[in-house]
Amino acid sequence: MSKLNPLNWSRKWQIIGGVGATVIIVAVIVGAVEGSKSSESGSYPDYSALNYTISERMNGTTFFDHFNYYTDADPSNGAVVYLSEESATWSNLTYAGESSAILRVDSTSSGITNRNSVRITSKNQWDTGLFVFDVIHSPYGCGTWPAVWLSDPDNWPTNGEIDVIEAVEQGNKGNQMTLHTSEGCTMKAKREETGTVSGTNCWNSTNDNEGCGVFGTKSSYGEALNEAGGGLFAVELRDAGIRMWMFDRSSPPSDLTSTNDSSPDPSGWGTPVADFPSTHCDISDHFSNQSIIANIDLCGDWAGSTAVYSTEYGCSGTCADLVSGNGTAFENAYWEFASFRVWTSS
Repeated sequence: MSKLNPLNWSRKWQIIGGVGATVIIVAVIVGAVEGSKSSESGSYPDYSALNYTISERMNGTTFFDHFNYYTDADPSNGAVVYLSEESATWSNLTYAGESSAILRVDSTSSGITNRNSVRITSKNQWDTGLFVFDVIHSPYGCGTWPAVWLSDPDNWPTNGEIDVIEAVEQGNKGNQMTLHTSEGCTMKAKREETGTVSGTNCWNSTNDNEGCGVFGTKSSYGEALNEAGGGLFAVELRDAGIRMWMFDRSSPPSDLTSTNDSSPDPSGWGTPVADFPSTHCDISDHFSNQSIIANIDLCGDWAGSTAVYSTEYGCSGTCADLVSGNGTAFENAYWEFASFRVWTSS
């Protein structure tokens, strides 16, 4: 009989062997856990400074020249009609002056099914870059679903979506910064951010396309943001990850002032509101050909659901009835932008 078979050992040696095996197993488990922690910590990406050069500035009376107007049916099933550039200009739903550009919802009509609104998409696209949105006024009010976001609508979700500024209804729960991707992008590793995480799986087929989101403070959107004079929202899209910041318009970082287009350095901006590292998400694989999009949707899959419209936010009646019969409810449903700026690295 082989001595390598524990069943053939004496009772004494079986006990000794069992204790020894237990010690080995515990050591292996502890080593694996610590090794995993070490591996995860070590995989946090390098966000060292890049050399950025201004690529495009959108401001002043030519702001809307940088965009195409979307006129197809709303893919989010909203109660809107997105107008052409000619119709939006004629209806005064988009206009630009020397200091700012306005994009708004019709607030005068009643007895309609869908309300006129606007959705614009930048003529240029970027695979990487630093994007800064100078927002003076954010839209809010029951039934509204505004957003400033980056995406490739013709190749979604393959090329990803980055929601930079987004909220529904009164927006008094704060701005939500979210990624939506194809399968294989999660945010369950180390992250350095000040916001509140609302989801960690970015894949659009999980949790009804919730995405991996991060909420800013309650004052980061809506009436509170507007009363503070607006904000500066910055997004860095690079292979290492995607980071987003928000700053008061009255006191931005010195390299982001409205007159400074020289190379900004996010490493001096402090901890971002949202951090989406490449640890468990290949950023270059999931995000490419990104256009800047700004719109104001009404009702739709998110803002129009009963669970959100009436239960969560306490809006009265139904979203459809509000859109149809109460134009004055949308008097605050407008964006006012001072500028959009994009830098690319060399």
